[in-house]
Amino acid sequence: MRHRKKSLRFNKTSSHKKAMFRNMVTSIIKHGRIKTTTVKAKELRRWADHIITLAKDGSLHARRQALAIVREKKLVHKLFSEVNEKFGSVNGGYTRIIKMGNRAGDAAPMSLIEFIVSDDVAVDKEETKSKKVVAEDEVEKS
Repeated sequence: MRHRKKSLRFNKTSSHKKAMFRNMVTSIIKHGRIKTTTVKAKELRRWADHIITLAKDGSLHARRQALAIVREKKLVHKLFSEVNEKFGSVNGGYTRIIKMGNRAGDAAPMSLIEFIVSDDVAVDKEETKSKKVVAEDEVEKS
């Protein structure tokens, strides 16, 4: 029975799977986007969103938890310092998966997984600011 076993097996041992996703999370933080199979991208989304949530917390304990997954100290420091600028007001959904078709060799479905750029987040912030300004103007007119 597979009760309470969320992730897929990927026909790998648990240590191999853990190492693979640690490397993939490090790569997506370093490069912003990576190309992988669709199934791996869907699982990687969970890991990447968890790291961003830890970085938004910003505490020492969260930093140590992130360092347990991402083994590059400079990368974690950069992530913790820049994450509030990019994802400050957003709660979840930090990654996007774009399907790219099938791989030539074995016809595996391929996808591009990337962090949602700060421009998209900035547009949302501007919309909420403009709504607040309009509401304030209506209050002043009354």
